[in-house]
Amino acid sequence: MDISLLLGIGGVIVAVSYPVCTAIDGYAVRVSHNNLGLTPTAHQTDLAAALRALESEFELRVQFPAEVLAETQRAITDFELPPADRTDIEFVTIDPAESTDLDQAVHLQRGTNGYVVHYAIADVPGFVALGGALDDETRLRGQTLYLPHRRLSLHPEAIAEDAGSLLPDQDRSAYLWTFTLDEAGEVIDTALERAIVRSRQKLSYIGVQADLDAGTASDLLVLLREVGLKRIELERLRGGASLRIPAQEVECVQGQYQLLATAPLPVEDWNAQISLLTGMEAARIMLAGGVGILRTMPAPLPKDLEIFRLQAKTLGAEWAREQPYGEFLRSLDLSKAGSLALMHQATSLFRGATYTVLNGQDPQELEQAAIGAPYAHTTAPLRRLIDRFSLIVCSFLVSGRHVPDAIQEVLPLLPKLMGSSNQLANKVERAAIDTVEAATLAHRIGERFAAVTLTGTIKPGSKADHDATGTQTGPSNGKNPRGTLQLLSPAVSAPFEGAARAGQDVEVELVSADLLTRMVLFRIVQ
Repeated sequence: MDISLLLGIGGVIVAVSYPVCTAIDGYAVRVSHNNLGLTPTAHQTDLAAALRALESEFELRVQFPAEVLAETQRAITDFELPPADRTDIEFVTIDPAESTDLDQAVHLQRGTNGYVVHYAIADVPGFVALGGALDDETRLRGQTLYLPHRRLSLHPEAIAEDAGSLLPDQDRSAYLWTFTLDEAGEVIDTALERAIVRSRQKLSYIGVQADLDAGTASDLLVLLREVGLKRIELERLRGGASLRIPAQEVECVQGQYQLLATAPLPVEDWNAQISLLTGMEAARIMLAGGVGILRTMPAPLPKDLEIFRLQAKTLGAEWAREQPYGEFLRSLDLSKAGSLALMHQATSLFRGATYTVLNGQDPQELEQAAIGAPYAHTTAPLRRLIDRFSLIVCSFLVSGRHVPDAIQEVLPLLPKLMGSSNQLANKVERAAIDTVEAATLAHRIGERFAAVTLTGTIKPGSKADHDATGTQTGPSNGKNPRGTLQLLSPAVSAPFEGAARAGQDVEVELVSADLLTRMVLFRIVQ
């Protein structure tokens, strides 16, 4: 997954991925331990109905209006490929195996004194006429929404999964970034052009990681790891930081929904570094030209760092006073309960992300603190509205042309559009996971589970725990304070009642799991 997507919601790096179960209508659901299997024995089920109900509850835009589809077809029919032909570059795409909306393709090679990175971004602007019906529809949607039972795309499938997608063995128009890097991975030169490209392979993260681990990967993939690691080191030197919270995901595997909590593979981070590199260069171009829109986030407040430092001490983590918080987060071993809880507590350091339109501000006030540099969303135009405009702005600025007034007039509208879209995506994705969690556990009331507490119910300095920093968070039912926990299996995150500090290994009993309200509650046993 493109890390610029992960940075998009609420300023917190979150990873929520929903490979789509393509056939839910006309199937029944049988609940079996951790899985929700689909069997063709009925036309309606409680889970299927609950997932579909999210569409009306959140007033999601499920269908594209007829005029949008008609305009889409005309745009595809009339589309003209750019004159520049770069099909000799052997691009590959690297995404989750199920993905078909492919925004980015990458190629790396060694240069004279470093590296050359080619990064092709889908030419979505070429299909969307400014002020047209499709443009209006994408502004209403903001981004692609991923649900367990379906994907609600930002663009019609004819663009998102066909004409605009960088599918293998297809000539496609793209915004082609070419970066020249030195031996340390620093950017020496950046070029941008619209060009015809052709991807050679559609690769998956799992497959690429397996090849790299086995020593059978291509030279391109070996260079991706090499450059990725150098860019990560540069991020460390900039003071950048990231949350490595295992993603809570719903996957459809052979017709069964599964709840998983998995940490990203190393190759996902290396690949994401190319996206971050592009976003940082896009921001540099916009700042130099005085036109554009950046993704910004302030540095953590000193008081929040001090609270987090106290939490780290209580949870047994060694954090030297001179060590930046980003380096400290990288050092945490998430296989340990205390470290996992501490990583969840670190979300308090990643607040205040927004989109900022350039208007003569001090560049130092325009950084994305988690990246440690100015940054712009640029590399996911099939899935996120704002990237389309970033590409257009950068293309004009790089070529020395005036950014059209019509584009500049849209930029101030984008923060509100993207803010509303991010809030909706957060709510819908959380509701979808809560729905599947409740269905997974509905038949297991009274069973006991092993878990790790992520937030505690014991206040700092209380009689219950003289030196605890397990902070009471989350709602209270009016009698007992509630914390949050993560089951070891299945991958459920839910409230609990009972006395516990953050970062404890505990045994809990399932008290309730209600599909209609999407509420799950546990009680500490020991």
